[in-house]
Amino acid sequence: MTATTAITTEGRGAPHVPAGRRIDWGQPFVYLIALVIAAIAIGPVLYVFIGGFRTTADLNANPAGMPDPWTLQNWSTVLGSPRFWGNVLASSILAIATTAGVVVFGIMAAFVIARYDFRGRTGLYSLFAAGLMFPLTVAALPLTLMLRTLGLHGSYLGVIIPSVAFALPTTIIILVPFLRAIPDELEEAAALDGTGRIGFFWRILLPLSMPGLVTVGVLAFIGSWNGYLLPLLVISTGSLPQELWPLPLGVTQFSTQYSQDTGAVLAYTSLAMIPALAFFLFAEKRIVGGLTGAVKG
Repeated sequence: MTATTAITTEGRGAPHVPAGRRIDWGQPFVYLIALVIAAIAIGPVLYVFIGGFRTTADLNANPAGMPDPWTLQNWSTVLGSPRFWGNVLASSILAIATTAGVVVFGIMAAFVIARYDFRGRTGLYSLFAAGLMFPLTVAALPLTLMLRTLGLHGSYLGVIIPSVAFALPTTIIILVPFLRAIPDELEEAAALDGTGRIGFFWRILLPLSMPGLVTVGVLAFIGSWNGYLLPLLVISTGSLPQELWPLPLGVTQFSTQYSQDTGAVLAYTSLAMIPALAFFLFAEKRIVGGLTGAVKG
């Protein structure tokens, strides 16, 4: 009887309060702040995108209004311009080459730092970490002089190599925890099966570290696609024609040439942003997962 009473009492428990009726006064405030930050971040992008559907006269009459009328003339003008597609080609070459260099050299350096035990390993890792505090603006003058000496000034290679170098610190910081988190037992088991360190690197380590590789690849691609200062220092002062400049420089030149056609400038700017935004949104979950894995590692 006692046991039955105890079970009945435990079964009743505390009165259940529906989750929907609980009021958390802290949550609305958090949501309000999140919405304000999102509006500040997304608002200018939406303004530029919507402005591409407006005529210059409409923009001058009511800068903060909606398109009246909606027009596709600005977009057709930009898409029909050979300069735009040349700028897209240049940005694609720079972004793809930079991403490939960052991923290849980054995983190689991170593998050595994470899996090899040698004197100075901690100092080498700290050196890469210190690279995060070294901005491009500080190296602008010596970098330009060095590229002139090497004969790389005014070329795509003169942009790709420094872009890879400046992206490596972030890549190393993200990848090293991934590689350290892989259990040593896997490497020992691979060694017992006759697999050397290179085989372990290709067959086991690379597949397991794929989230980190995707993360650093996306970050490198977006950083290169949106890069402005380095192409300005290297390409704009070289002999390459403006049709082969990357998109950030192309936006500047298009704005100068079509300064009276504000709608076309906004459409050009929107089209220049779309690939990077689409690429980032497509890989958003992988980026978050890669950064989370790096923190846990």
